[in-house]
Amino acid sequence: MLNTVRALLGGVVLLAMPLFGAVPAAAGDCTAQAVEVLRAGSSNGYAIFRQVKDKAFFRAWLDCSDAQFSLPTAVHESVHMITGDTDAYPLIGGGAVKRPRESSVLFAPSRIARQFQPSLFVDTYLRKGSASSATDFRYLLDELNAYTHDLDAAIALKDRRDPDVQLSHRDGLAALMSFVALYIEAAENDPAAWDGLTRPDTAAAVSTLWGQAERTMASSCRIPDFGTEDKDFLTRLCAAKPQAALGRLLGRAPVCPKACLSALPRTASRD
Repeated sequence: MLNTVRALLGGVVLLAMPLFGAVPAAAGDCTAQAVEVLRAGSSNGYAIFRQVKDKAFFRAWLDCSDAQFSLPTAVHESVHMITGDTDAYPLIGGGAVKRPRESSVLFAPSRIARQFQPSLFVDTYLRKGSASSATDFRYLLDELNAYTHDLDAAIALKDRRDPDVQLSHRDGLAALMSFVALYIEAAENDPAAWDGLTRPDTAAAVSTLWGQAERTMASSCRIPDFGTEDKDFLTRLCAAKPQAALGRLLGRAPVCPKACLSALPRTASRD
């Protein structure tokens, strides 16, 4: 698996700890090659590279030993930086949605941590004392958006993956979608929090980012061996109560990515 605990820029806590053998790229020719691979393979990812002001920051996340140069990670982290710089969540395909203003009525996402089995994602994003996403719902949305861009880039660069390495590109977005869904379910039983979620600026951000996440997750389902924990998180997301709460907030039926849940592992006889 290749993955990284993500840096949460613009938040109270900054985490940048490499995991699963990821190695920061040394300055050199490979960084230029990596950017060219991104330009040629992922127009959405390249748009993030162009938008982020600090190009050295983007390049610092590259990994010359990785078949994909860890480009999805570099895109992910740059999305956080852009959000911090602009106070808005950049969207796939261009544009942005304004980050909601701070609200005292929205409870800390750490409240829902106990509803999940122990996991690196739960520890990183929902445990108190970890990332700002554990204390502020707006930063949980920040992670949802960053992982959406992350998976979008990984899909675009899927042909560069090492066939002998089990990847976990789908796990992050699956985890964050389940976290946001169960947060919304819990808020349904908290009138003050529900009022905060349905405030126009917050509702607009949730609706826009959720729709983008749904489309990206669905597009990943055709790719086998693209996750290790994804089905566990998506099963939680697709449960009746979170789906009903999402539907009430979105004003439409949410999409359960059933194809990702039924996807079979790749075998020697399958492409």
